[in-house]
Amino acid sequence: MPIITANIPLSLYIHLPWCVQKCPYCDFNSHALKAALPEADYVRALLADFDAQLPLIQGRPLVSIFFGGGTPSLFSGAAIQQVLNHVAKHVALPPEITLEANPGTVDEARFHDFHLAGVNRLSLGVQSLQDDKLKTLGRIHGREAALRAIAAARKAGFDNLNIDLMFALPDQSIDDALSDLQTALAEAPTHLSWYQLTIEPNTLFHHQPPVLPSDDFTLEMQLAGQALLKEKGFQHYEVSAYAKGGLRCAHNLNYWEFGDYLGIGAGAHSKITRDDQVLRFMQPKHPQSYLREAHHAPMMQVVSAKDLVFEFMLNGLRLSEGVPVSLFSERTGLEISLIKKIIDSAVDRGLLENNSQQLKPTEKGRLFLNALVEMFL
Repeated sequence: MPIITANIPLSLYIHLPWCVQKCPYCDFNSHALKAALPEADYVRALLADFDAQLPLIQGRPLVSIFFGGGTPSLFSGAAIQQVLNHVAKHVALPPEITLEANPGTVDEARFHDFHLAGVNRLSLGVQSLQDDKLKTLGRIHGREAALRAIAAARKAGFDNLNIDLMFALPDQSIDDALSDLQTALAEAPTHLSWYQLTIEPNTLFHHQPPVLPSDDFTLEMQLAGQALLKEKGFQHYEVSAYAKGGLRCAHNLNYWEFGDYLGIGAGAHSKITRDDQVLRFMQPKHPQSYLREAHHAPMMQVVSAKDLVFEFMLNGLRLSEGVPVSLFSERTGLEISLIKKIIDSAVDRGLLENNSQQLKPTEKGRLFLNALVEMFL
């Protein structure tokens, strides 16, 4: 089946890789800043990177831009403005432009500069609002700094605000988790990312694992938190994403719905559909390598049909409402009949709803999402 590229949304991801220090649970491509931030050199590399990839997206509109990290809020508002101005010369800026910020690296003036630069959605990496838990997580901020950052964001004009929180932390009770949520909700965010702490390879916690709550206790904590969020009017639309007033994250939705995205910056990944093929590539991972090579077009790899099936399901089935059956063919170019037997088996096991129009996990399917997705390997 031919893929109509014009129908596939496109996002831009911009990776800013440095942090004040590396958190023990973090497996992202982030690097502790051991010297002065090479802001000017890195911005030049980002612009060269964007220009090198521009032929891949020429003529396609953007639905979102996302500055992720690392800690993007280490960069100045002027640097963010320079990047957005350059992008705007070639493609219209989209309605949603998000920047991730660490409460320990910001103040009202810096937030004001980000807002003036064109950022209109802020994502604050709070993680917890209890000092002992923040210390365990290796965060550089405390509870009061987090609350000050939220207030500063509001004063700077950010009406669309996401707060990141974690649960199933070492020594965390259900009351602790609910207290974090209640405190965050009192600040009236439009979006919450409330996600479980997991131990990932190549992290300090992997080598020195903390004692985490049991699976049964974690599930009890999760259900209690979800009930509270529902009571407060937040729609649970993805595994760890909750939105109020319909303000879902357009950028992440594009990932989950298997849209296209161009990634620039150290280690940034891209997925681009072109000539009925889905292409993937990644920029040099280490910042120093990236600074040397950003002006080169990276090697691209065609995603196989087998991998397309798995990657589509890995993303789409994270959504509480799932995805339309028709989207599978539209985004992969494959016929749904190729996986009909697997879908039927998932329905028989009670993991997918029996719905010819929608690929939607059941309640059981959401609880056992890994098992459901693995059926499509």
